[in-house]
Amino acid sequence: MQRLHARYPFLEAAREAVETADVDLTTVIREGGPAVERGVERVERALVDGTVAADRTWSVRAELLSYPIARVLVSLVDIPGAVEKYARAEAALAYERFTDDFEAETQLQSAEEGTLSLSALLADFDAGDTVRPTGDGAFSVAVGTYLRLAAPLEGSRWRLATRVLADGEVIVRRTELYELLREAVRVRVLDPPWTDTRLPLSVSAEFADALAPEVEQIRRTLVPVERPDGPNELEITAFPPCVVTLLRQARDGEAGTTGRFALLAFLASTGADFDQVAALVPDASGNLRRQYERLADDDGAQFAPPSCETMQANGDCHDPDTLCEEITHPLAYYERRLEPDE
Repeated sequence: MQRLHARYPFLEAAREAVETADVDLTTVIREGGPAVERGVERVERALVDGTVAADRTWSVRAELLSYPIARVLVSLVDIPGAVEKYARAEAALAYERFTDDFEAETQLQSAEEGTLSLSALLADFDAGDTVRPTGDGAFSVAVGTYLRLAAPLEGSRWRLATRVLADGEVIVRRTELYELLREAVRVRVLDPPWTDTRLPLSVSAEFADALAPEVEQIRRTLVPVERPDGPNELEITAFPPCVVTLLRQARDGEAGTTGRFALLAFLASTGADFDQVAALVPDASGNLRRQYERLADDDGAQFAPPSCETMQANGDCHDPDTLCEEITHPLAYYERRLEPDE
């Protein structure tokens, strides 16, 4: 197992590395440990932040094995849209990594361990002989390859009729080629070319039983909900103490991953629009809109905020008051406080 395989686990070489190492995935899952923990993190971060980037450093083995485990987990969670969100998240991280690798290659910088070349990625997607640089920062792509790579993409700019076509080849800019490869990764994650591995997977009872606690953990955090009844305007004075504290932590740059998810999921569940959220939550990273839109939809929230039990386990339960003793979920607290006085 190499660092390259861990950084790009969807590659054919990564799959072969796992097979060559003769890893018994059933044993890994049954015994738990870092690979399973990282697999859970992959799924949770995919559904919350739109990326599967790790919050801490993992071993090459744990990172690589977490990929097939995450694919099993997201299949077992069985939440509408989860598989698609997960595939987009894997593609988003791959895109960040390979664009950095390719730009370093273009600038003739020394390749670090685990980097991927453009030619290697093209070859992995059976496009090595059909994509060539034109010498002006653009590439010519054989029309058959272009149609295959661009098929899942929406927008008129990807239609063949809008492209420059000459001698059976389509001209694309470097950035466009990278976008095509990002989409190829997304499709590969969803539906690899090897047998019976399309998401969602058909998972054996043995795997399902072994991963039941992890699946339940994800489901408790990411279950479909409808927004609670109440006024359209946010009633900040009715927020539970944990959310008030998370708002302060977000303003101070101290909210962790689980706390930020809990905060944004709570706000989505109230029916708050993005402008309301942006007025409350700083956007230092520039990713707030993307994060929030992955959690919110026209009906409120796609995923419920964590329960009080999960908030406590994650260290995100702060300053509970007497009402907290009577409820089990932050949304229940908010609804109770919104009830008119009798």
